[in-house]
Amino acid sequence: MTLPLSAFRTRASSLLRDYAELTKLRVTTLIVMTAWCGYFFGAHKSGASWISWGLLHSLLGIGLVSSGTAALNEVMEYDVDAHMRRTALRPIPAGRMSLLHATLVGVIAAVGGSIYLAVFTNPLTGFLTFLTAVVYLAAYTPLKRISPICTFVGAFPGAMPGVLGWTAARGRLEWGTLVLFAILFVWQFPHFFSIAWLYREDYAKGGVRMLPVVESDGRSTARRILVYSVVLIPISLLPTFMGMAGRVYLAGAIALGFALLYFGMRLAFLDQPLASAPSKIRARHVLQATVIYLPLLFSLMMVNSIHS
Repeated sequence: MTLPLSAFRTRASSLLRDYAELTKLRVTTLIVMTAWCGYFFGAHKSGASWISWGLLHSLLGIGLVSSGTAALNEVMEYDVDAHMRRTALRPIPAGRMSLLHATLVGVIAAVGGSIYLAVFTNPLTGFLTFLTAVVYLAAYTPLKRISPICTFVGAFPGAMPGVLGWTAARGRLEWGTLVLFAILFVWQFPHFFSIAWLYREDYAKGGVRMLPVVESDGRSTARRILVYSVVLIPISLLPTFMGMAGRVYLAGAIALGFALLYFGMRLAFLDQPLASAPSKIRARHVLQATVIYLPLLFSLMMVNSIHS
């Protein structure tokens, strides 16, 4: 009895790891945290407590749709993933999961999550969440093999989590949703350009036409990282001027914005080829800075809103 039980546990553990990879658990977690921020401000505007069953329903539904979208993205790109070192060991290209299995998981999670949101939060949130998944899969995913404009197109669904959290709490689109959308929209460019810089050779092997792949020297990518980092500073201050957060947030947003800009400048003013070790080190620093920036900014926004 011990041997079959041990084998079952090993298989179950392996399957859970595969599901975590298939649904991009770390990305989904960041999406859910950002949606939590949106729900917090929507509830705050309504004068209601953000600790509620509504929050649980919202985060569960948004998490399901995000997971399902990620799974379907991996189904659509399994051949691309097979050619790239960083993705070759994902469940589908590695042969640990069939296309049918992954497709069923993706469709059930994405469609089921959208219906769940429509029923347990409101129809607007269910519709917007489903539309976000459709744009990501039908526009951004195929464009990755065609043109660098994919990053711009993909920034639209990527900026939606805060909006979805807000509408789940409020049931309508308002100016506050635009503020959260704008912050996320602009933040994505230094984040994803730095990823593409780091994995340029991998993307080239997979036929993914990110900007660092199609340009020879990296100058255009560096300029965009710099420009979007500059633009992010005034946009990140909008929550204070919109009455969503106070002066502590204002000071913190300025500090975080200039810190991110500093790392962007270090990369932009480094006169080194894209593939050189120094440029990759600095691109990684930009990536790390963006990963730290977003949760700190939203956490500060939420904490200071209580006292604003």
